[in-house]
Amino acid sequence: MNGYSRRLFLQFSGIAAAGALIVTDAGRTAAGAPVPAAYPGGDPFAPLRRRWRDVTAGSGFDPAAEPYRARLARLGATAAGYRRTMAPAGMSLWPELAFPSFTDTPERLRTMARAYALPGTGLTGDADLAAAVAGGIDHYRRRVYAADADPAGNWWHWQIGTPRTLLDAAVLIGPHLTDRQGGALGEAVDHFLPECRLSDYSGTSTGANRVDLCTVTLLRAILGSDPEKAALATSALSPVFRYVSEGDGIYRDGSFVQHTYVPYQGTYGAVLLSGLATLFAVLRGSPWEVTDPDRQIVFDSVERSFAPFVHDGLCMDLVSGRGIDREPYGDHRRGRGIASSILLLGEAASAAERARWQGMVKGWALRDTCVPMLGAAERGDLGFHARLAAVLDDDATPAADEPAGHRLLAMSARAVHRRPGWCAGLSMASYRIGHYEHGNGENLRGWHTGSGMLYWWGEGHGDQYSDSFWSTVDPYRLPGTTVSTRRLADGAGKGWGDTCPPGRWVGGATDGVYATVGQHLNGFESTTEAFKSWFFLDDAVVCLGAAITGGDGVPVETIVDNRRTDAPLIVDDRAGWAHLRGHGGYVLPGGARLRTLREERTGGPAPVTRSYVTLWLDHGVDPDAAGYVYLLMPGASLAETRARAADPGWAHVLANTARRQGVRIPSLGITAVNFWNDGAVGGLAVSAPCAVLVREHGDGTATLAVSDPRSVLSGLTVTWDRPVAEVLRGHSLLAGASTGARLTLAFGRLADLGGGSKTVTVRLDRGPAPGVRLGGFGRIPRQGRDGPRPR
Repeated sequence: MNGYSRRLFLQFSGIAAAGALIVTDAGRTAAGAPVPAAYPGGDPFAPLRRRWRDVTAGSGFDPAAEPYRARLARLGATAAGYRRTMAPAGMSLWPELAFPSFTDTPERLRTMARAYALPGTGLTGDADLAAAVAGGIDHYRRRVYAADADPAGNWWHWQIGTPRTLLDAAVLIGPHLTDRQGGALGEAVDHFLPECRLSDYSGTSTGANRVDLCTVTLLRAILGSDPEKAALATSALSPVFRYVSEGDGIYRDGSFVQHTYVPYQGTYGAVLLSGLATLFAVLRGSPWEVTDPDRQIVFDSVERSFAPFVHDGLCMDLVSGRGIDREPYGDHRRGRGIASSILLLGEAASAAERARWQGMVKGWALRDTCVPMLGAAERGDLGFHARLAAVLDDDATPAADEPAGHRLLAMSARAVHRRPGWCAGLSMASYRIGHYEHGNGENLRGWHTGSGMLYWWGEGHGDQYSDSFWSTVDPYRLPGTTVSTRRLADGAGKGWGDTCPPGRWVGGATDGVYATVGQHLNGFESTTEAFKSWFFLDDAVVCLGAAITGGDGVPVETIVDNRRTDAPLIVDDRAGWAHLRGHGGYVLPGGARLRTLREERTGGPAPVTRSYVTLWLDHGVDPDAAGYVYLLMPGASLAETRARAADPGWAHVLANTARRQGVRIPSLGITAVNFWNDGAVGGLAVSAPCAVLVREHGDGTATLAVSDPRSVLSGLTVTWDRPVAEVLRGHSLLAGASTGARLTLAFGRLADLGGGSKTVTVRLDRGPAPGVRLGGFGRIPRQGRDGPRPR
């Protein structure tokens, strides 16, 4: 029996031949079950079983060609080892995996089932292997997943994780699971996942969880050839296809939230995308095909919700919740998962969408040199590898470049800025988005990731936050943040993201190219308060901080940057700049003293050591109205950094107070202000708190982007002290406009936009602009010794 123990074979009882689904002339199976109702193509569940195998186990490749031949052979060897060492006992199926073993034991059974179902494994169609899987499923069901078991612990194991894996294995081995075994497994699934779980879209039955629950329900339907459950699995997806304005789901601005408070495209969102891509593919052409017209929202989310957070093949950690510290290079793994889902989803999308997505994924794969995507796919999903290889080999599919521009997702307090050669991501916390999420023992020191953490990647920096960053970085010194140095306990605050501060003014305005973004910061588990603004430009981010206060009895710091590198650092206190070789430059006007530290830090379950260069501003113990101004210049050379520091007229700080923060960039024609209150500055006046970005173009026109970050305004008046001839394009919420010596715009209910920006385009009057008094960076006081100092 090919090494398979006869004792074990008999112990499982029933097995291969007895469980075969043989149809008699009477139209009933040998076991007496009725054949499913008539279907044009025969049994409607037969194609579902085939499609499930092809989509989830892998298809579209030549099993005799490399790398598939070797990969399939390894799968077969692994499955043979599992079969050989399987030893059913009262508290285990394998001696080293004591029950309940919610993940490992079912996963081994599925591995064996895939070796049975896939070609080229050396065990393809092996009845003894299928019998072992069937017996193992039943043994696990009787000992752990019985209908009368107490579902202790995490609900997910009982309703999603365990049943999905067991059902997956059961479907793959088909008739080798006897009627008795299949019926008992179905009964257990029905007990832990009753149909009523899909009748109410709330609690843990939303977003990605709802998609998972529908997937389990579909597998249950396939197992039992149950058309009603198949219909339920499809219909219960519909709430996922609706835009939400609070809680879990997809928002109109592209945000995706799970666990009520956590931006989650990278993990739960990826699960949702993968699950829907799989269901669309499996059900296509069946009586239960997903036809809800609102499924277009899912297709739209590829470019609106997911792609903005994928940079050169990695998925940014700022949308991955508690999962960021699970493993080194987890961001690249998550990026591959999203890429895989997008290619699969493309099979159900329009031809135009499919072409765009293939070009986008091809670009990611070609630019990911840290963890080459095709090579990594070879070790994982063979179906993804085949689809990706086909796209890479298709000369008719051009690789898409990184799309320059800005995406501000106000409803999830996230922003992404892309310019040629660099990319940045900003993570904030608000009254609706938590500072951080911890749970299940994960991400216990992510306390300050929502305090304005500014991630950035330059050319060649694809592993900056990948290579053991989270296990070794100083969690009190995350780049871009302003924090109290008060020590915190691991897992401080409520779990699952319920760590929202009271601040409502979090967001900004963007014209799609540039942006002004602000955060009224209330420190996590701290009395620290600050007003922080970021102005995202072509080659720099201008960072302002004002009214920084604290009463914790410890210093408050703003972390200019914290790079995982051992590159040389040069600091010139007198000229007000610093440069980190191979990374970029920093300009600090106004004489601020930049503190620096070079250190080796060790951490992680299997301890590793990494080098860091940290730059920060010390606001002192219990500061009162402290502030800062600095420029981050990703990728800048030493000469470019020096030149920018020597050019105080490049940017003018219009205001940096608790009432407003703004800048003017003459070379770009930009005036941008975050108004924390009503008021006027830099030629702009507003009637209520808002964000305004003005950009004057070289063709005699200008664009004004306006938003209500607090989402409370029923009306807003914006006045620009600039001669304007006419309004060329407006928005439905633009209730009125007057032109002439100055422009006045009256907006309606901006609160309805959920913090989103709306733009107005005007034609400027050719007359001279009124004079505006601008405050420059100012003369830089002499500090420290003359000349640069290497660090």
